[in-house]
Amino acid sequence: MDTNGSSVSDFIILGFFTHSEHETFIFITFLIIYIIALIGNLIILILANIDPGLNIPMYFFLGFLSFLDICCTSATLPKMLTGYITKNKTISFYGCVAQLYFFTWLTGIELLLLAVMAYDRYIAIVHPLRYATIINQRVCICVITVISMIGSMNSMVHTYFTFRLPYCDDNKINHFFCEIMPLLKLACADTYWNEIVIIISDVILGMFCFLLTCTSYVFIINTIIKIRSAEGKRKAFSTCASHITIVSMYYGAVIFTYVRPRSSLSLEKDKIVSALYAVFTPTLNPIIYSLRNKEVKDAFKRIVRIIASKLF
Repeated sequence: MDTNGSSVSDFIILGFFTHSEHETFIFITFLIIYIIALIGNLIILILANIDPGLNIPMYFFLGFLSFLDICCTSATLPKMLTGYITKNKTISFYGCVAQLYFFTWLTGIELLLLAVMAYDRYIAIVHPLRYATIINQRVCICVITVISMIGSMNSMVHTYFTFRLPYCDDNKINHFFCEIMPLLKLACADTYWNEIVIIISDVILGMFCFLLTCTSYVFIINTIIKIRSAEGKRKAFSTCASHITIVSMYYGAVIFTYVRPRSSLSLEKDKIVSALYAVFTPTLNPIIYSLRNKEVKDAFKRIVRIIASKLF
């Protein structure tokens, strides 16, 4: 096959371990994680859309975050799990292209969405009287559309530059899905421009989101400190605590993966860190929001009571 100069027609996804004795453990572990991620995020998505108590922009964005997390885990885990069952870990060249595109697109949107959610909390806490006029349903839909388009453009650039490279003999991806870094390791050509594109993307997209998020929370914390009552401080902080926890986990994993010297690259470490933001963070998001957010817990209890009353 000759695809952009490549002689490779498919790739082999090695997964977390190359030793077969670990496969059963890995399969069971990630199957459980995937089921938890699907159920947890689906519950948050349903609550954000049907419960009147969550009919505000904050929970509209939270519902969209859960939707992204469902799609993100579904873009990577089913293929890996199927490989463990069938013992066939191959993925076609264009299947790998599709997986890389959709995963990069979804993570790019999530990066932007976390910054938007921080700005939403900034308006709600620092400018509460203007919140309803600044952040409304129309604005929310426009924001989601814009960040989806930006994420798509970012993903198209990364996908194009990754698969314009020739792949010759080695087709074994030392990862659990088609990710940029392990693919660049397999390319039989200079990857200088790919690294430049990654740096530019990190600076424009990653740093912008990071600075917007940090700036929003500087103003938020400053405003919370000025609140006189302890109850008021607690209530204001509780609306941000879940988001701060998720942002810290997500940015920590992404920064470790992409923002570091090439000399320190280790695909074995990358697999673990990638699992943090591709698998574990989407799984933990609904748990963190349900445990640390009183309004979500109350909405869940209301829905359970309604379902129980109809069944019994």
